[in-house]
Amino acid sequence: MKQLVDHVYFSPDGQWVASASFDRSVKLWNGIIGKFVAAFSGHVRPVYQISWSADSRLLLSGSKDYPEDLGYWHEKLKQDLPGHADEVFAVDWNPDGENVASGGKDKVLKLWMG
Repeated sequence: MKQLVDHVYFSPDGQWVASASFDRSVKLWNGIIGKFVAAFSGHVRPVYQISWSADSRLLLSGSKDYPEDLGYWHEKLKQDLPGHADEVFAVDWNPDGENVASGGKDKVLKLWMG
């Protein structure tokens, strides 16, 4: 890593581990043998937190990129979720895999309905 790593998270199935970093990246490793797999680019500012979908197929990231603070990943950036007025520090998936919640410096909790 080139800069501070502020969040790491194993996928629910244990196959992957992902990291969020101030180097603006989301990185992915094999969760069993620890081998680096990929770096996802798309954020232009630090990434603060990540969250896996319940089926371990999708990854969500929160960053300082407002207004496009949230990134929705599957092999590459699939979609930005704009809407916060400032940095996003917290993200999570609903266990049903359809909905996402985010919160940030703008003191707002947003629910993203799938």
